[in-house]
Amino acid sequence: MLSRRGFLKAGGLSLFGVGLMGGIPGFLAEAAAREKTIKLFGKRKTLVCIFQRGAMDGLMAVTPFTDAYLKSARPNLFMSAASQQRTSPLIDLDGQFGLHPSMRAFEEAFREKRLAIVHGIGSPNNTRSHFDAQDYMESGTPFNKGTASGWLNRAVGLLGHDALTPFTAVSLTSAMPRSFYGDNPTVSISNLKDFAIQMRGNPSGANLAAKSFEDLYDQTASSLLQDTGKESFEALKLLQKTDLKNYTPANKVVYPTSSLGNSLKQVAQLIKMDVGMEVAFAESNGWDTHFNQGTDTGVFARNVADLSNSIMAFWKDLEAYQDQVTVMTMTEFGRTVHQNGTGGTDHGRASCNFILGNDVNGGLVHGQVQPLAPENLEDGRDLAVTTDFRSVFSTVAEHHLHIKDTNTLFPGWDGKQGVVMKNA
Repeated sequence: MLSRRGFLKAGGLSLFGVGLMGGIPGFLAEAAAREKTIKLFGKRKTLVCIFQRGAMDGLMAVTPFTDAYLKSARPNLFMSAASQQRTSPLIDLDGQFGLHPSMRAFEEAFREKRLAIVHGIGSPNNTRSHFDAQDYMESGTPFNKGTASGWLNRAVGLLGHDALTPFTAVSLTSAMPRSFYGDNPTVSISNLKDFAIQMRGNPSGANLAAKSFEDLYDQTASSLLQDTGKESFEALKLLQKTDLKNYTPANKVVYPTSSLGNSLKQVAQLIKMDVGMEVAFAESNGWDTHFNQGTDTGVFARNVADLSNSIMAFWKDLEAYQDQVTVMTMTEFGRTVHQNGTGGTDHGRASCNFILGNDVNGGLVHGQVQPLAPENLEDGRDLAVTTDFRSVFSTVAEHHLHIKDTNTLFPGWDGKQGVVMKNA
């Protein structure tokens, strides 16, 4: 008998052929026994998480531009909202914080109160190791390296029903992210088009497995189980039959041709196909800006432009589905307050994140950022962490996905939730 994880793990549709001959998967049998069938082809609430790997400089993405200490600490990197300066001005959000000019795509959503920003967010663990910090954030246990599961995998298990589709939780990455590790069903797909071709083009694997899968449910005596299994199989067949290559986004949207843009385009396709996706994951890389960070041009400007343009293309593409979708970014830590000697910033502590959705308490910069005087800096060098990432993640999960068991979602955490969602 296959486990939940074994049934759907890591993009291997060949697993259908390997395991189904041995019996009906346990999670489908449980669904049948409990009569918890969920209609597959319908709109579901979906949480889309984007990990900015490399540690984004939150003080440059959303700058407290009235802070004189920051200006003196970054003589070559500081940007202001004033129009008369050597760089393009920041987008003044509230008289205190300014959005990087390359993130102009975010401005409309912020003004419409659909986009919220949380500043001073980070982990209570003060590691400045990329690997460890990412591991802690994705596992959701900042002081326990031994946690086997990721917080998004646990979220799948807390959705309140059995996952009856292979696409309940999908990562558009080449490898399974740490967030998705665990016993609940998740799948990693680097490219939907290749995934569908593999299904069609491997008669000794996927196609044979598909036939066996269909036969299995044709032969079962339980009509409830038969219908449940066929819904899952229909999701796979729908992916096979969809013309993924010639997908046309709504509203004449043009996605960036970047890795993130392509990933979010595919997430949009899955959401519109109504295959039952409730958690999606994508990555944005290249945020480790130790040298030549730039201001309104350069590597950082390119990264934030890609992030904001990709997210807003995705959002506009999903016009008819916006009530069902919330997008949340995350990054392992921030950058130092002072610039370094090579025109960049080093590993720091707190950063900021972005949350987009119709159920978001938007149009605000949440969190606490004290004046960046030396006495207020963590370890005398970094923006202090004033908001635990678990406070924000759990708030979004509860109010968007209706997950209330925060003790299971984030073991060992007993902090307070934030107010980044409406009615939170």
